[in-house]
Amino acid sequence: MNITLFPKRIFRITKIKKQLYFIYIFALLIPILLIGIFLITNTYHLLLKHYQNQIEADNIRVKSIMFDVTTNVYNLSDDLFSDKDLQVLLANHYSSKEESAKACNNYSKITNFINKNTYISDIKLYTNNQTIAEYGNFIPATQEIKEALWYQEASNHADIIWKSMETTDYWKHTSQELSLIRRIPVISTGEYAILVIQISNNYLKNRIQNNSLFTAVSVNNEPVFYSTNRSLVGCNVDFSIDYEQNQYQYLGQFTYDEQKSIACISTLLPYISKDKIYISTLDFNALPDAYHIVAFCSIIILIACIVPFILFTLFTNHFSTRINTLLREMHKASNGDYNIIDNFKGNDELSEVFSDLKVMIRCIMQMDSKMYEAKLKEKEFTNQQQKMEFKMLASQINPHFIYNTLETIRMQSFTSGNRDVANAIKLLGKYLHYVLENTGTSSTTLKKELDYIQTYLAIQKLRFDDRVNYQLMIQDALNLEEYQILPLLLQPIVENAILHGLEGTNENGKIIIDVKVIEEEFLIIDIFDNGLGMTEDKLLELNQNIQTRKQNKTSNIGLYNINQRIKLYYGNAYGMNIKSRLEEGTLVTLTLPSHNTMED
Repeated sequence: MNITLFPKRIFRITKIKKQLYFIYIFALLIPILLIGIFLITNTYHLLLKHYQNQIEADNIRVKSIMFDVTTNVYNLSDDLFSDKDLQVLLANHYSSKEESAKACNNYSKITNFINKNTYISDIKLYTNNQTIAEYGNFIPATQEIKEALWYQEASNHADIIWKSMETTDYWKHTSQELSLIRRIPVISTGEYAILVIQISNNYLKNRIQNNSLFTAVSVNNEPVFYSTNRSLVGCNVDFSIDYEQNQYQYLGQFTYDEQKSIACISTLLPYISKDKIYISTLDFNALPDAYHIVAFCSIIILIACIVPFILFTLFTNHFSTRINTLLREMHKASNGDYNIIDNFKGNDELSEVFSDLKVMIRCIMQMDSKMYEAKLKEKEFTNQQQKMEFKMLASQINPHFIYNTLETIRMQSFTSGNRDVANAIKLLGKYLHYVLENTGTSSTTLKKELDYIQTYLAIQKLRFDDRVNYQLMIQDALNLEEYQILPLLLQPIVENAILHGLEGTNENGKIIIDVKVIEEEFLIIDIFDNGLGMTEDKLLELNQNIQTRKQNKTSNIGLYNINQRIKLYYGNAYGMNIKSRLEEGTLVTLTLPSHNTMED
């Protein structure tokens, strides 16, 4: 499928408002989100890399400090290891404590090392020479000391040993310190002494702790001897270190004490030793800082999406409202309603289109006015022609001749005893008299029209007997003389009810005429027959036919003419309405003004 067809289809089938949102989404929102996600992801990885490099650098720094300290301590131990005066001191047998104390006091090398090197906390020399009493840095190896694991390990191996040892200071405060343990053989006696050099934690603190990073240093799988968190000193902290590896290294995200961090754990191999010193550097602020920066960038991206969206929505709604207003007014004009708004907001192409619309409407209204005037003149000419035709027809008929002739026939029938014929001739005379009297007139009283309808129904009753029965219902206190209506308005409806409504009815046919006034404004005349009625489809077609006459349609012309006469003289608010149900009958309702608007 061609990728260009989708946008074309969208612009072809959707409204302008949706098209604008489509442009915003695909031209602005999606690119911003894609670029924003890429930048945020890249920034996050760069931040992690930065923090990892920072932590790794600090770990290397601490590693360098520890290497420097341990190497210096080893050099001191090597100096003591090869010192001849120390060999002599350890080999001599002393006769008294005073003599051994004097010899120990005269040996000042250890004291000088402690005083000159701040990284040394203490130096102790444990000897098996029982003639040497405990003095200063010289301590006889008691049975308790000999049973200690570090002492036994140093006694059995000539290697340099690094241990995390618990120490107690002058004030009885205990701490954990990194200590070098080395066996010094006394060559002349075959005995040996155990040298223990302790590294000062205060020195390590001054050298290592210069930032907010978490640092912990331990040797082998022993308790931590140094940590920036002093509560961890002397505790075995599980950093998931693989102690079997010769050079364990880890750099990345790390969870410790339910806190996420970035960690760097490395291994230091002290000089000429099989022991391993593990340096752990953790930054608990790295990930939160990275998250905060990412969140800040995300907020900026979100603002970059929301602010244009708000502005775009305001513009789209304003533009769409103007489009809909223009479209509504154009629809009104296309349906013949030229009463459109006067002003249209804006000063752009849409405003120009609206101005052109108003000019077009003015031209149409002028043309309609001229056409209406032409139709009025044509209608007036037609009415005048019809009036002349009626007058010509009426002039050919001498009403007195008709009345006298019918009266003569009626009297002969009455003399002959044929009263039904006489009555029929009388009714026919009244019928013709009303028709001829109202030929060429434009109004008559409601009483005369109803009398004429009663005469007409009486004639039909003579023709159809029980098939046609009628009833006239007048609202109480209704003065029929006060109301004027168009003459010959009801007779076509009643005739239609007899010929079509009561068609097929042999007996009990009924026509009811109900006259009433509603809300002192409408004169309602209901003409009901209890005949066959009609289906909904036929009723719908009939109501359409009386509203709009179809070309070449000869049926229902009488009802159409009545409805048009009413609307022509009274207005579109008045007219005819038909209701019907199959096998139940038909109701024709005429709605006329209750006030007299007719002129004779």
